[in-house]
Amino acid sequence: MKSIEIDGRAVGPGHRPLVIAEVAQAHDGSLNMAHAFIDAIADAGADAVKFQTHIAAAESTIHEPWRIRFSRQDETRYAYWKRMEFTLAQWAGLKEHAEQRGLLFVSSAFSPEAVDLLIRLGIRVWKVASGEVASTALVRQMAATRLPVLLSSGMSRMEEMDRAVAISRDAGCGVGVFQCTTMYPCPPEKVGLNVLAELQARFGCPVGLSDHSGRVFAGLAAVTLGASMIELHVTFSRQMFGPDVLSSVTFPELAQLTEGVRAIHTMLSTPVEKDATALEMDPMRRTFQKVLVTARPLASGSRLAVEDFVVKKAGRGISPELVQRIAGRVLVRDVAADHPISEADLNAESSPI
Repeated sequence: MKSIEIDGRAVGPGHRPLVIAEVAQAHDGSLNMAHAFIDAIADAGADAVKFQTHIAAAESTIHEPWRIRFSRQDETRYAYWKRMEFTLAQWAGLKEHAEQRGLLFVSSAFSPEAVDLLIRLGIRVWKVASGEVASTALVRQMAATRLPVLLSSGMSRMEEMDRAVAISRDAGCGVGVFQCTTMYPCPPEKVGLNVLAELQARFGCPVGLSDHSGRVFAGLAAVTLGASMIELHVTFSRQMFGPDVLSSVTFPELAQLTEGVRAIHTMLSTPVEKDATALEMDPMRRTFQKVLVTARPLASGSRLAVEDFVVKKAGRGISPELVQRIAGRVLVRDVAADHPISEADLNAESSPI
């Protein structure tokens, strides 16, 4: 499986997984709130911030139905999309802010006009929402830039994924694919961690999990299974307004996830040789191991028997496994009870160690 490069960063096997924090429409049309999300995402240690670029007139009509009516403010779904729009200058400010905070700026486009806007913005990678994977013309428009293309599989059949991957590769784009289940929130039994391996085998590219569970568990599990990318929605509080709130993690949870992703990557990329590690632990082992100590005071010249010993912690001494070889040897000095027996206490008969 080959890695791909996104804005100078390698993504794929052997590289630290990319953590993408999705704002989507959680800013609720407020530019200031969108900027606040950028700071919170950077502070939590994520690698990228992801928005969605909607241009209402280019992607919708006033007849678009509500999937779930969640807004008291917007009379129509079209009105909601309209309220989510930012100008090119406002998007440019968001991108500049993200890059100042060390974040990769990502935004999904939902129309040809949105693709054009993001091209003018200087986008570095395309994220294709699962509902747009089957929009062949849109995928071709993105792929024509030869930028990396990340495809979400949530609402897409495999044949649609095959086509989108082929279009992107034929154009010379690096490709990454996300397992995604389009349920908000997504219950554990629907996350589909098994699909990660299927996608990896099918496409031979970096795979990731676009997670809507609203918890950190799925993302951590996916990284353990080899995911190179984790995408998840974020919110300041689960009491906030928005259609994705119940599917989002809070920023303390995002910080926990990013810490966990880095720790898991270190564990997986740093093999341990068990015997060598045990040897490194030898000083500690001496502290914890038990040795042969005398069960009672014994005089010089005593011939030792098995029953003359008990097993206790003493720091240094002879292993209890050698008690049969110690039995029959003769003490050359008086010893007290609980004395850790050593070669210096014994006559010169064959040494047990």
